Amino acid sequence: MTHEMVHLIRPLIPALRRYARALLRDRAAADDLVQDCLERAISRWHQRREDYDARAWIFTILHNLAMTRLRRSARRPVHVGLDETDATGLSVAASQEDGLRHRELLAALAQLPEEQRSVLLLVTVEELSYAEAARVLDVPIGTVMSRLSRARERLARLMSAEPRATISTPYLRSVK
Repeated sequence: MTHEMVHLIRPLIPALRRYARALLRDRAAADDLVQDCLERAISRWHQRREDYDARAWIFTILHNLAMTRLRRSARRPVHVGLDETDATGLSVAASQEDGLRHRELLAALAQLPEEQRSVLLLVTVEELSYAEAARVLDVPIGTVMSRLSRARERLARLMSAEPRATISTPYLRSVK
């Protein structure tokens, strides 16, 4: 690896991990995806166009790999036995308000169509410009702007929606 390559790639790793986790919603799968992305970027570094932003190029690789994995996983269901389940997956979520709000946000993000979620994450979380996001997603800038606008509107609607009706507790009476 050249010094230039290391200098350009190393600072991107946390952002790549965030984006991968947001897309796949699984920490281990996201880490594997980032590893595959970095291997591909390093092995094909010589194929990169010099006039093309390295950050956008690497995010493009990650995005394409993620979409391939999501399509494959949609075709075959995953079976996990109870003996293989991690105990942390069975634990009760925190009851703090921040934790609940975070969970609501993740649930709302999950309800967005993939093309809107990808644009929203690239532009707002990873701070890519519209042009960079357009290159990553291989769509026109106008499409990025349109998807981002629709994603923000829908996310705002989902986050401001009234919580689901709670189940009322039955009337209890004391017996003497």
